[in-house]
Amino acid sequence: MYKINDYLVYGKDVCKVCDIETQKFNNEDYYLLRPIKNKDLKISAPITDKAKKIRPLITKEEIDNLIKEIPSIEIITTENKFIEAEYKKILQNPTHKDLIRIIKTTYLHNKTRLDNNKKITEKDKIYFEQAEEYLYHELSIVLNLSYEETKQYIIDKVTSLTKK
Repeated sequence: MYKINDYLVYGKDVCKVCDIETQKFNNEDYYLLRPIKNKDLKISAPITDKAKKIRPLITKEEIDNLIKEIPSIEIITTENKFIEAEYKKILQNPTHKDLIRIIKTTYLHNKTRLDNNKKITEKDKIYFEQAEEYLYHELSIVLNLSYEETKQYIIDKVTSLTKK
């Protein structure tokens, strides 16, 4: 059971537990959650999460292991006309590796387009930013860094790994 001020992931959003309350209509306990990316929103989630929407944050050790795997995580090789459907499917219930796959794939698509003097597609831009947001918000809490510092931390670690 989480305590007030703990962080958890609800769905895809990192949330802080603001309160624990008993709902009068069913006499069940609920977490009152506040997503870190939208502090004006409050979510009421049952403590007995039967839908499995609540999970703990990734650990520092898991982050270190994930970073080591980043160079070998495969990109998505679906044809361009089907890529958006693949992104949507992955984002329904993504793992950390899935988010990295989207980030790597969209980054490489965008780089190729820019190298060929073409504009970045809106589709790749949107999914790149969405995958980054889900991943880096969670990692930033665990690493105790800002969102931008977390992005740079990951880039620096991966760069040092690929130089070896």
